[in-house]
Amino acid sequence: MATNGASFRKGGAQEEVEETGFNYLQQIKSSGAMTITPEMFEKLYLTPKVTSTGDFRRRFANPTPLGLMGFIISATTFAAIMMGWGGSTTLTGVVGIFYFTGPVLLILATIFEWIVGNFLSMMIMGMFAVFWLSFGVLQTPSWGIAASYSATGDAAQGAASVGYNAAVALYLTVWGFWLFTTMIFTLKTNAVDALIFLFACISSFILSGAYWKVSTGDFATAMKLQKAGGATFFVLAVLGWYMTVVIMAAEMRMTVKLPVGDLSHLWPTDVHLSEMEKKV
Repeated sequence: MATNGASFRKGGAQEEVEETGFNYLQQIKSSGAMTITPEMFEKLYLTPKVTSTGDFRRRFANPTPLGLMGFIISATTFAAIMMGWGGSTTLTGVVGIFYFTGPVLLILATIFEWIVGNFLSMMIMGMFAVFWLSFGVLQTPSWGIAASYSATGDAAQGAASVGYNAAVALYLTVWGFWLFTTMIFTLKTNAVDALIFLFACISSFILSGAYWKVSTGDFATAMKLQKAGGATFFVLAVLGWYMTVVIMAAEMRMTVKLPVGDLSHLWPTDVHLSEMEKKV
């Protein structure tokens, strides 16, 4: 016989209490293991929802906003100086964003994303960590990189040389192609992520053009390209701010629903790696 959803058996009151308690615990366990939609998952982790092993995502805090915070603070500062806001001219005064603000948080996020099994987020965080570090080296006079391009060891002369600017321009061009490659994969997540990498790709090519113009002595055009590249980078920084607010609002269970343009429904459903191998 069943009364109020609890089963009563002939075993006595003790068995009744034990079974009722077991059912209650099962209900709690089921509610704690509640799944989330692919769109919400991508808002929280910036990566397509895939089958994972273990319960790391329930045991550990979401590391994605940590890496985003380091990236957008560095990106906003970088973009503002590239555009010459407030009369700023060089990045030397804020070289800390290239060594600490950006890379430290991004490297920590990379490790934690790896632990919880977020492949795309791990790749993105690690990629931008080394990007900022490499630019930090260029902006640190004690490394003497620019000075090495000058016969007299003069840093300013070396920074204006063809060899130095051509090398940095080539480096940024390669980054542009890699950012475009990454953008292709973000098309499986959401529109905001895809736009961030689209503007990052464009900015990298524009800044590369600025270095090419310096190498040819066309400083006026180089300055225009620098400001254009900074403006494009500023757009992606704003998009990064927006994505961070979206994720933190979701994590804090705020009743604010901000759209990100879910793109996951445009792609086939998740297929396990073992099934993919069988089709090869």
